[in-house]
Amino acid sequence: MIGQSKVFLETLGVIEKISDCNAPVLIEGETGTGKELVARAIHYGGTRRKYPFVPINCGTIPDALVENELFGHKQGAYTGAQSDNAGLIAQAQHGSLFLDEIDALSPKAQVTLLRFLQDHLYRPIGAGKTCCADVRIVVASNVDLGKLSERGEFRTDLLFRLKIIHFKLLPLRERHGDAALLANHFLQTCAEKFSRGDTTLHPETLAWFDQYSWPGNIRELENLISSEYLLEDGEVIRFESPVFAKGERRIGIDRRRTNLTSMDFNEAKNREITKFEQCYLIEALIKAHGNVTKAAKLAGKERRAFGKLLKKYDLDKNLYCL
Repeated sequence: MIGQSKVFLETLGVIEKISDCNAPVLIEGETGTGKELVARAIHYGGTRRKYPFVPINCGTIPDALVENELFGHKQGAYTGAQSDNAGLIAQAQHGSLFLDEIDALSPKAQVTLLRFLQDHLYRPIGAGKTCCADVRIVVASNVDLGKLSERGEFRTDLLFRLKIIHFKLLPLRERHGDAALLANHFLQTCAEKFSRGDTTLHPETLAWFDQYSWPGNIRELENLISSEYLLEDGEVIRFESPVFAKGERRIGIDRRRTNLTSMDFNEAKNREITKFEQCYLIEALIKAHGNVTKAAKLAGKERRAFGKLLKKYDLDKNLYCL
């Protein structure tokens, strides 16, 4: 886990405090904020580290197979059960069971999980005796379970069982300074994985990292860095903010790699002027958070003239209201 922001360091402090206890943990946060990574940190930072960490996405468990997935079955328990099968709980014995997207569990599955959490006793399908599990339950959700509970879409009694230890992971946009650290880490990972040499990020690229909203959070950043690393031919990577995804992004990869000598002088000159004007306008909008008056002032131009340039390049100020 990488970061230096205050909120990130506070999260590390919480993880350290709760790693050694056995109470259930509920982790909430937007998609891509690293909930499974935190769950693993809790497991491997505690006394259960020598035992299995078993993750499962609840959205992939068919409603009819919930008990079979969690508790397993004995040979002959039903047609097709040709051998014993240990469920997820047995696989995680003495370790941790991580239930991601817990909000995806059906009402039936929620009842099944609630019953298990009451005493940690379960019976594999077709078994003649009850088993006792020594397993820590860690769950995650990218939606607010409290609000789901208020709407009757998630059992309140199950929420109380899971919410003994609860914390929310803040999105990357609220972790000032961490995006640049993570980006450099992902670059090093790419260099090791793809063996295409070391690269660095251009200062102008790093400049907007704390201004962009990162709707996909850390996962979006990682994917973006991987893509740019593989497409870059030089040692310095420079690209514009992903807010250009609706078309403006074309000024990045494609034009950045244009061979100018393949065109005559005037054509190449006009293309570079166009590219410069677009980049300048976009950077001004980013710094002004979409406020055209402020952006025009930053550019040293009258608002009306600045607005004409935005219209010329079909730039939507609303895309930069971060």
